[in-house]
Amino acid sequence: MSDRTPLITPVLIVGGIIVLMSFAIRSTFGVFQIPIAEEFGWLRAEFSMAIAIQNLAWGIGQPIFGAIAEKIGDRKAIVLGAVCYAAGLVFSAFATTPLAHQFHEVLIGFGIAGTGFGIILAVVGRASSDEHRSMSMAIVTAVGSGGQIVGPPVAEWMLGMMGWQSVFMIFAAAMLASLLFLPAMRAPARATAAELQDSMGTVLVRAFRDPSYTLIFLGFFSCGYQLGFVTAHFPAFVTELCGPIAPGGLLHGMGITTTSALGAVALAVVGAANIVGTLAAGWAGKRWSKKYLLAIVYTVRTVVSALFIMFPITPTSVLLFSVAMGSTWLATVPLTSGLVAHIYGLRFMGTLYGFVFFSHQVGSFLGVWLGGRMYDAFGDYTAVWWIGVAVGAFSAIVHLPVKETRLEDRMTPA
Repeated sequence: MSDRTPLITPVLIVGGIIVLMSFAIRSTFGVFQIPIAEEFGWLRAEFSMAIAIQNLAWGIGQPIFGAIAEKIGDRKAIVLGAVCYAAGLVFSAFATTPLAHQFHEVLIGFGIAGTGFGIILAVVGRASSDEHRSMSMAIVTAVGSGGQIVGPPVAEWMLGMMGWQSVFMIFAAAMLASLLFLPAMRAPARATAAELQDSMGTVLVRAFRDPSYTLIFLGFFSCGYQLGFVTAHFPAFVTELCGPIAPGGLLHGMGITTTSALGAVALAVVGAANIVGTLAAGWAGKRWSKKYLLAIVYTVRTVVSALFIMFPITPTSVLLFSVAMGSTWLATVPLTSGLVAHIYGLRFMGTLYGFVFFSHQVGSFLGVWLGGRMYDAFGDYTAVWWIGVAVGAFSAIVHLPVKETRLEDRMTPA
């Protein structure tokens, strides 16, 4: 008998709104790379380190906020995350040294952990039926990508009218405003009787002892590395390395007259393409093996990245890369979270996915930090780009041995 729970629920809608705001703000930090560095005369590595620390704090905070949500409630964890996010933005607006920026990015990272995919997907997953779970997670992930469509161009537009400090203050207010929708988020706790009997410690120990969990953990690393690097450095990469935009051409006619504007628009194109790619991943994840789909996604991303850096960087190649990369951008999220939920159950999904996501954020930290360090050392991003190609190939391979059967079924004698 089919579950009559609808696909679109208040939980999904509110979760989408919060993720949209969280990721719209998060996706803009690459736009501030050059303005902040030029204002204070910093090396590229200084602000890169701040963004890298943000990503690492996000990863550290994810299992913590997952545990908080499972102990005191999802909505309280989200409120705490939003307050951390807003406080970090406000404090950063008054920071004048690299160390201060880097310190305040810890708060922002924790804020993203409390308002991002780890918490929201766990809530949406529990509120969804088995039939709709894969697609529900994909929809929320795709909505989060909508933040990437609007975030960088809006930040670029606002920087043309005001200082970056004022933009940070406005972003803080917007993040808190998203909490107005939170009362509508009420998720039932869907879990099996066996899951309800197990403690968090028992479930974590079983997962950590399972080689498949380790492989999923390792595989998510390259996703974080590639996304962290591109989000933080691609606008600057395009600004400095892309060939000129031809006067009278299509881009020029659309008002994109500088490579800096193209860099911001490129991130928006990535976000737009990702909506299609993520929804396709959710649809496919319901029908085919998630581990093989993940291997395909990482393979496509690896080939696209290698081809892009091997040929001259032009406005056309930038947009083609943005479309191709965007189609795989967050397609890994519903597949990875769905794989965790399928193998280990829903009861402590927020915490289990949080630990896997920590690997993602270690990758993000290295992608952002190495981008700045290698740029200062070599004057370009070529070396760090090729590292991303290599780790992408690694992730495509490590997903293949994952055992995609429920852990409790493997533990039950035949």
